[in-house]
Amino acid sequence: MQWQITEMPLRLLLLLLLLATSVELLSQTIQRDVRYPSSWWTPVSEVGKPDWEILPQEAGPGEVILSKRNELGLLSNFAATPFVFHGKKYASLEGFWQMMLYPEGPKDPRVKSGIQWKYSREEVMQMTAFEAKSAGTLAEENMKRLGITWATFEGKRFAYRSTIPGEHYRLILEATREKVKQNADVRRVLLQTGDLILKPDHHGETNAPPEWRYYEILMQIRRDLTKNSKQGTP
Repeated sequence: MQWQITEMPLRLLLLLLLLATSVELLSQTIQRDVRYPSSWWTPVSEVGKPDWEILPQEAGPGEVILSKRNELGLLSNFAATPFVFHGKKYASLEGFWQMMLYPEGPKDPRVKSGIQWKYSREEVMQMTAFEAKSAGTLAEENMKRLGITWATFEGKRFAYRSTIPGEHYRLILEATREKVKQNADVRRVLLQTGDLILKPDHHGETNAPPEWRYYEILMQIRRDLTKNSKQGTP
């Protein structure tokens, strides 16, 4: 009986080692396009990797992971890439996104007795990366308590999670365009990805709303920039 108890963990360990080795061998056998920096696919050790992360070497043929471990991280919503949108400055796209979950003022329906909003809308606007993400998580917890499924921008209410592109999607798309337009390095890196298929560096939920798929939004913007460049328009 003792042998049976210890055998299963050993099998699991061997399976994990086999999986890690397979991923490593796959990354070595896939021929990467020499037009692009090889550093975009430089293998990263699995040791200590967060469960949410997809590593650079996991990209398939013709793909690249928008990893925060290299310059492609500039394309992440988390990146500190400030931009102005509708006359207000945001520290990151993530800050812009999560800000919309917060009350716009004292008369906002989200301001209720017993519901604590740890941050103001203005504070979230100046957040980046995991700080902004955490602020959003707190906001979503309050929304569940209030039975709210919407967000707001400039006083306009719209569905927060929609299966088809709606107002929230439009805002994220336009804000992403401004981020690319107002940050030269972001624009340079995005255009440098050429015709590669952009992939996220984290595991997302199944059937996520279209605005969650930031890598697809970036490819759309890349197509538009390339088209305008060929036509000689800015």
